[in-house]
Amino acid sequence: MTSKEMMDMDSPNRNTIFEFLHRLLFEILLRTDGRTTDILETLMDETMSVHVIRQEQINEEHAGLLGESSGAPYYIRESILISNKTHFVVSHNIALVCSKFVPAPMFEAISSKHEGIGKTVSALGLPTSRKVADFGWRNEQEAVDLFQKPIKLHFARENERSPFKKYAIYFESVPGIYLLEYFNPDLLRHRLKQVLNEQQRTGE
Repeated sequence: MTSKEMMDMDSPNRNTIFEFLHRLLFEILLRTDGRTTDILETLMDETMSVHVIRQEQINEEHAGLLGESSGAPYYIRESILISNKTHFVVSHNIALVCSKFVPAPMFEAISSKHEGIGKTVSALGLPTSRKVADFGWRNEQEAVDLFQKPIKLHFARENERSPFKKYAIYFESVPGIYLLEYFNPDLLRHRLKQVLNEQQRTGE
């Protein structure tokens, strides 16, 4: 069944199919311990770019809120992931980087602000593992950062929930990066509109 045939079906069936795909997509994104950027780029049929909102060193007291107190320099990085062709904001991300436990080339790449963390890990060929700590959905009032402070998401709308995932990236047996990702709940709707518009242009 093509996307056009799906959208031409009667409204109840169309809504049921959309809701099923919507839930399935985010079940995959929230539960996977692999690179979510790969999934997002496949879904959107676009490459993604990272736009860093802020990146700064924080004190050890803040890092201690996550159980970290090694004395290492800690850096907080807040960014958004944007699709390159349509400039759609795909996700809003907060990362805590424990520089003592991150390989030097990785830390240098993060500091340059040019690439996403997942892509940098892949490009450098670093052996890592990931452990998902929490996932679910939060509305605009419930959205918080890694330190449980309120955060304004770039795509948040009143009375709408956004899916999130919190996990750690381990280098060998030590967690070097803590990540909290909020995904745009309109991902699937945006992609379907793209497909339908393309079909209309080509007359399929």
